[in-house]
Amino acid sequence: MKLYEQTCKNLLVKSKLPGADWVINPYVGCTHRCQYCYAIFMRRFYQYEEKWGDFLAVKSGPLRGVDKVRDNQVVLIGSVTDAYQPIEKQTRCTRMILQQLADCRGTVEILTKSKLILRDMELLQQFSKIRVGISLNTLDDSFRRTMEPGASTVEERLQTLRTLKENGIETYLFVSPIFPEITNLQEIVEATRKWVDTYYFENLNLRGDYKEKILEYIQEAFPEYQGIYQQIYRENSMVYWENCKHKIENLAVLYNVRAKEYFYHSKIRKQ
Repeated sequence: MKLYEQTCKNLLVKSKLPGADWVINPYVGCTHRCQYCYAIFMRRFYQYEEKWGDFLAVKSGPLRGVDKVRDNQVVLIGSVTDAYQPIEKQTRCTRMILQQLADCRGTVEILTKSKLILRDMELLQQFSKIRVGISLNTLDDSFRRTMEPGASTVEERLQTLRTLKENGIETYLFVSPIFPEITNLQEIVEATRKWVDTYYFENLNLRGDYKEKILEYIQEAFPEYQGIYQQIYRENSMVYWENCKHKIENLAVLYNVRAKEYFYHSKIRKQ
């Protein structure tokens, strides 16, 4: 793993993401090495020679404009990196950012796949408005090891959710990305609903260099699902995701939970 330093003019950046007005990314790159990582597009903005997942840049710089964040706005930490990946144990970048956000009037939100966030529990509890999201798309840790080899285990993430909730932190589960026929939505909701305030669901969106890699993996590991992946990712069929959307709506009613999906937003709205 090659380490770099990246100096920024401002760590607080305006966001175009749905649900976030501002973003903070303490690192460039990520060592979770998720096989489906969409953030690989960030590599074109930097001149590092190593492949995505083989380098990490530790950011430094001021956090300007926190006083401009309004009460109804959200500051998301970790939109294209994981703020609590293993290097955070040494650098403590995310911890220092949280300390600087102490007077933020908006909602501070953190999305992670790491149990390391529990280290900063005392800081999290000082915020009047804070939400922590845990990403999870399977309860099968063997599948997790294949897709997310550097991230916390399934059991560690479940325990992290439980500990956050028991300590008064608002939580959400980001069920993402949903692998057709592999991600069991009902199983995940049943296992986590006691510790989750809101569920968000996002589909597996294959593009770029990793599309063929994932499809080859499905062909080898799950040949029985190859036809479904062909329809979705070769023929651009929306049928599976439309059915999945209805399943989510039914699960929300069945378990009395809040749920929202993010499936090809623009296409679904047009339909």
